Amino acid sequence: MKFKVREAGNVTLIDLSGKLMGGCDADVFRDLIHELLEKGRRQVIVNLSEITWVNSTGVGILITGYTTLRKNKGDLRLLNVSKKIQSVLYVTKLNLIFECFEDERAAVASFTG
Repeated sequence: MKFKVREAGNVTLIDLSGKLMGGCDADVFRDLIHELLEKGRRQVIVNLSEITWVNSTGVGILITGYTTLRKNKGDLRLLNVSKKIQSVLYVTKLNLIFECFEDERAAVASFTG
């Protein structure tokens, strides 16, 4: 997994690419979320458009990021979720937890509205 961080106002976007499968990815993502929190960045969108594969541990990484942000008065939303990942979220009922967006502007605006 690779990532790029960018900002749109008060919202931080994390563009992920490659495979989201756990292992060292979990540590990298956890550290990134904590680093953002230390900087006061609590509104996070994870862009999954370049993710080619996600396993259950990868989904767990997203859940951990979500719960960490929520415990710190923040939120995590998903952007560009593939059909494959959508089906995993649906089967696990995580579609009821994660707000998913197909449009980046709408995702960013969701934090202000």
